[in-house]
Amino acid sequence: MKPVVNPDNLRFFAYLNDRVLEGTPRGLVIDFKGLGGMDMYDEDTPRGVKFGKRGVLYCVPYLDPWNWMNPMAVRETDAILSAVRKTYGALPTVSSGGSMGGLCCLVYARYAAVTPDAAAANCPVCDLPYHCTERPDLPRTLYAAYGSGEEDTLEEALEKSSPLHLAKKREMPRIPYTVFHCAEDRAVNKERHSDRFAAAMRDYTPVDYTAVPGRGHCDLGEMWEAFDGAILKTFESV
Repeated sequence: MKPVVNPDNLRFFAYLNDRVLEGTPRGLVIDFKGLGGMDMYDEDTPRGVKFGKRGVLYCVPYLDPWNWMNPMAVRETDAILSAVRKTYGALPTVSSGGSMGGLCCLVYARYAAVTPDAAAANCPVCDLPYHCTERPDLPRTLYAAYGSGEEDTLEEALEKSSPLHLAKKREMPRIPYTVFHCAEDRAVNKERHSDRFAAAMRDYTPVDYTAVPGRGHCDLGEMWEAFDGAILKTFESV
């Protein structure tokens, strides 16, 4: 019996840029969506084309739009990447994303069945319990993701998927991390999230942290080239 997610039905569960991939793939980028992201792609995306031209597979998992990398999101991402690997084999992998997707890429690095080789986050949520109080639209989404109460209180469950809390406990894997955060971010406070996460992580693993001046939430502008360049560096030796 085939697993629920397999190479034949992968496009129901994720976008993959294999149709525009040039040559044999030398790496894989996972790109997690931000809060509310529900798009499915019939055509190749600009970043999919960009990475495809560089011989890199680019995958966007279609997860619950407010999953916050809860245990089900981890399992589903594992299944998606297992289906990709059945076709292309083991590849150097970068976990990436912005906002909620930035949290997802960091938390997935912690809990993935196969630990990524690097992570790259754009304006990530890093203190998840604090974020629950940061905007009025957030408590309902976090309750939907973590409110089952089967094993933990909501606070305990949020801490287990909070990059800052994982970093303070030294539970994040020792891989290279790239973090960009826009100085004018009004949705995810830079000082409360990325500043503190980078400081906690630097005690024991490399973090390349860049503040992007004059830009709002996840709006890297001209710095997108530097962000994607940091991802591509993972594959330079392949």
